[in-house]
Amino acid sequence: MTTRSYWIGVIAQDNAAAGVAGGFAQLAHGRAGPLERMREGDGYACYSPRTAWPGGDPLQAFTAIGRVAAGGIRMAADGGESPVFRRAVHYLPARAAPVRPLVAALTFIRSKEHWGTAFRFGFLRVPEVDFARIAAAMGRDFARDFPATEPAPA
Repeated sequence: MTTRSYWIGVIAQDNAAAGVAGGFAQLAHGRAGPLERMREGDGYACYSPRTAWPGGDPLQAFTAIGRVAAGGIRMAADGGESPVFRRAVHYLPARAAPVRPLVAALTFIRSKEHWGTAFRFGFLRVPEVDFARIAAAMGRDFARDFPATEPAPA
């Protein structure tokens, strides 16, 4: 039995790309709260409602996927007035996957008609079966990327 959790962060595509390039997750405008719930080895995917924040074009796709890396939350300066918090993520090469074809199969989306409400809080934990569906839609082999038991260190 796995103790791994699976998370989705709601973040614009341009910010997701910056996270992939820098190997980090930054959520809720840099707040630490969501990152504190994540643990090393957890699965993490970005859902991007828009191409850019705040006024980019609608996108509605999963745009990045990876595993939470070792280490805790770190503070980073981004040029703003307050510090932002980040957590290291090992992102996997993946293609963007539109959410609409997945809505009917994703169990965490309770209202299939108003599916966007599932993402309204900006960060959510999802069942493994849903994360596996998202990973497959992004071109990843879930069983290989997120094995049930971790191999022993060499």
